Amino acid sequence: MTERTEQSNLDYSAGVVEQEYVPAIQPLTPVAPNKGPVLSEEASIPKYLQDTYYWGYLNPRNVSLLDHEIVVKSILWWQHNRLRAAAFVEISPASRVLQAAAVYGDFSKDLAAHIGQEGELKIIDVAPIQVRNTKIKLSAYPQAQVELADASTFNDCLFDVVLCYFLLHEIPDDYKTLVIDNLLKHIKQDGKLVIIDYHKPHWAHPIKPVTSLVFDVLEPYAKTLWRASLRELASTPEDYRWDHYTYFGGMFQKVVVRHNK
Repeated sequence: MTERTEQSNLDYSAGVVEQEYVPAIQPLTPVAPNKGPVLSEEASIPKYLQDTYYWGYLNPRNVSLLDHEIVVKSILWWQHNRLRAAAFVEISPASRVLQAAAVYGDFSKDLAAHIGQEGELKIIDVAPIQVRNTKIKLSAYPQAQVELADASTFNDCLFDVVLCYFLLHEIPDDYKTLVIDNLLKHIKQDGKLVIIDYHKPHWAHPIKPVTSLVFDVLEPYAKTLWRASLRELASTPEDYRWDHYTYFGGMFQKVVVRHNK
């Protein structure tokens, strides 16, 4: 694994991404079928989500209250813009992108605008209310589609970039492995999986005690990311190259995963 600490903010506001431009979308490339079921609305919601996160992602009143940029920025200690920029710098305009779960705020709208009308954005989520809510937010972006699907069993074409933005800390450990493995199956040979999530902060980080308490009370699966690297959670990590970056005193991380050449 190549590990680096990000020293400077990425200039997302300037709209400049120094990557090779992808001129056109290629025909869909099928993935060998797995045994993932086609989800009905009743069967799509995992038990852990019902039991642990009903208040945050399934309660209709709270979905309306939480789905705002100010909420996302507050939860992420005002690092959201920086982390979003760190994700978007990995994505060229006109790319085909899979977003592995719905994200509150304007993240998905900004991503759709970033790839442009020549790109293709697919967003999946296991919660019907999140799918409906995201469809409404993206109604002005014809390049985006939203689908009810489980990231651990989803089966579709290959993508230039698969993006996993603050999903893994919210799911049980065995599910983390299933999700990472399945997302890796959906990157093109020259594509990448980009994961942005929590990371164990420096021992002297002033916000570490508060974050630890929040995890203990509200995020029971998050501290796995303090104890293990994302590489360790994959079934066949040796098949890929893992580049690792940390932000905000180690509180957050970006991992970019590519096929070994």
